[in-house]
Amino acid sequence: MISTKKELRYYLEQDKKALGISNRKRPKRFGDYIWKYQICLRKHEYYTNTDSRIWKHVYRYLHKKTGLKLGFDIPVNVFGPGLRINHFGLIVVNSNAKIGANCDIHQGVNIGQNHGQYDVPTIGDHVWIGPGAKLFGKIQIANGITIGANAVVNKSFTEENITIAGVPAKQIKEGCTAQDEPNCPQKGEPVHL
Repeated sequence: MISTKKELRYYLEQDKKALGISNRKRPKRFGDYIWKYQICLRKHEYYTNTDSRIWKHVYRYLHKKTGLKLGFDIPVNVFGPGLRINHFGLIVVNSNAKIGANCDIHQGVNIGQNHGQYDVPTIGDHVWIGPGAKLFGKIQIANGITIGANAVVNKSFTEENITIAGVPAKQIKEGCTAQDEPNCPQKGEPVHL
C-alpha cells in the first residue's frame, strides 16, 4: 500500500523496470499505453491512501478512463511493486485480492471471488500468470509459481517455484530458481512430481 511519496517513487520505478523500460523518464506522447495506465493506477493508490481529495478524484478518473480503453479492471491497493501487464485485453481483478511484488500478468486473466466477499486469492511474489487464467476462491498461491495459459485455479498451491496448469489446475512441473540451475533437470530428463 503506497502511503508516502518515497513509496510512490519506488513503485513507479519497479513497475517501469518490470515493463523493461530503462532509457526514458516519461512515457511517449503516443504509445506506452500500459505504462501510462500503471502510472495512473499507482498515483490513484497514493492519493487514495493519503486522502488527497482533489488529486484522488483526478487520478481515479484517469485510472478508470485508461482502464476502459485497454480493457483493464484493476482496483487500487491490490498489486505489489513491479507489476508487469504484457498486453491490452481484458484483465479483471477483485478489489479484495492481494498480489505480491513482481507479478507478470497477461490478457484474459480473471482473479475473482467464489462465494463470499473475502473468498478471494492471495498471490505471492514473482508469480507469472498466463493468458486466460482464472483464479478464484479463498486460495493461496506461493512465491515463484508459473500459472499456465487458460488454467482454472480453485485450490491453493503452497509449494514455491512450481508450474501449474489445466482445468482444474494441478502441478505439472517442479520449478528451479536461478540459484538451483546446476541441480535442475536437463532437457529430456524426467521431472519427479
